[in-house]
Amino acid sequence: MSLTVITLLLFGLALVAFTVGRGRAAAFPGAKGGVIAADRPHSRPNYHGAFVALAALAPALIVVAAWGLFSEGVVGDAVIASVPAAERPATPLDRSSFLSEVKGIASGEMEAGFNPATGPAAKVYNETHDTYNLIVGGIAAVLLAIGAIWGLARLKPNFRARNRVEKAIMGLLIVASLVAILTTAGIVGSLIFESARFFNQVSIIEFLTSTTWSPQTALRADQVGSSGAFGAVPLFWGTIFIGAIIAMIVAIPLGLMAAVYLTQYADSRVRSFLKPLLEVLAGVPTVVYGFFAALTVAPAVRDFAVSIGLENASSSSALAAGSVMGIMIIPFVSSMADDALNAVPQAMRDGSFAMGATKSETVRKVLLPAALPGIVGGVLLAVSRAIGETMIVVMAAGLAANLTANPFDSVTTVTTQIVALLTGDQEFDSPKTLSAFALGLVLFVITLILNIYALSVVKKYREAYE
Repeated sequence: MSLTVITLLLFGLALVAFTVGRGRAAAFPGAKGGVIAADRPHSRPNYHGAFVALAALAPALIVVAAWGLFSEGVVGDAVIASVPAAERPATPLDRSSFLSEVKGIASGEMEAGFNPATGPAAKVYNETHDTYNLIVGGIAAVLLAIGAIWGLARLKPNFRARNRVEKAIMGLLIVASLVAILTTAGIVGSLIFESARFFNQVSIIEFLTSTTWSPQTALRADQVGSSGAFGAVPLFWGTIFIGAIIAMIVAIPLGLMAAVYLTQYADSRVRSFLKPLLEVLAGVPTVVYGFFAALTVAPAVRDFAVSIGLENASSSSALAAGSVMGIMIIPFVSSMADDALNAVPQAMRDGSFAMGATKSETVRKVLLPAALPGIVGGVLLAVSRAIGETMIVVMAAGLAANLTANPFDSVTTVTTQIVALLTGDQEFDSPKTLSAFALGLVLFVITLILNIYALSVVKKYREAYE
């Protein structure tokens, strides 16, 4: 029996506990009304039922969650202990590889492993898992029953079940918030730690100022810190060139004009149809955009370059990736501009029309200047989205770290190199692999600054009209 099935069964039993608790509370004198307020129970029956369900479910879920965290280690030790001493893996790496094969065979993903002992060990793995899961399920069921009995014993007309349930829900909301905060802190901490290891081997000055990017070059002991192979300037330029220049040249005019049309000129029926259709672009998977860029846009861009005399035009180019990326982020620009234009007070529009201005003059001289902070904030958020894009660049711009302003040349970005450096089997002690964390840290700082500045701009804009 899997943990998923056990968890579902526990929720089913908790539902039974809820029903019993609610039924008992519904039988309290005055629960159905008809008496003065002072004689009614403090909480409604649903709150009493929810209290009993929470009292039953909380300890059981804690046990299941704890087992989910430690089950692999416990089962892995049991599996290794079942293997004859002569065939047991000798090193932690061998143990990890052995257990991976055992799990693959046990799940049916592999028919056999390289080690003959993995076959019998897979049977032990399944048997041990099932046995421990049943034990944990039994303990959880007992705790659930005890919790339900305790919760039912607390039910009285004056019991403040609503307060207890609301405190429990507040605790769950706080835990959910902490998960997001701690996840962000963990990401930042890992980036800083691994980046520090990288900068102990390679000069940070070289990383931020050199123009040669060749991490595949092996570092010898006498090359550490002066190899000249980890200059990230071409990557930073490629990221800005594709995401902040070419993509914005496409996205800003189209997104802004779409917003102006939808807010000022389009009929309500047309707007109700076109706005959702435009926002569908934001839901298209980026890999689809990447295929479109690689199979349709990139060949067209190359043919155009050849037609104007560029004989050595690359089939992968910054223009192909940037233009498709611009199409992808049009909804970001359009949506923010739409909200900004709609938030401009109607009095400003009426005053402009009263002075004899036409609709186009009102848009150009009144609405756009008034909504400019919100539009700028949307553009900055779109830029931060664009510079973090990976799939389109991988499939349409190439992997060459070129420091060039020619849009028909192949370039690469920070995110693309991170994917290339961390794909496959890698040694996490080598400068080549650690450089991916340094690139990620720089990209994180850049996008964080853009987002903070964009949010501050939007906040000032909103305060101006509230």
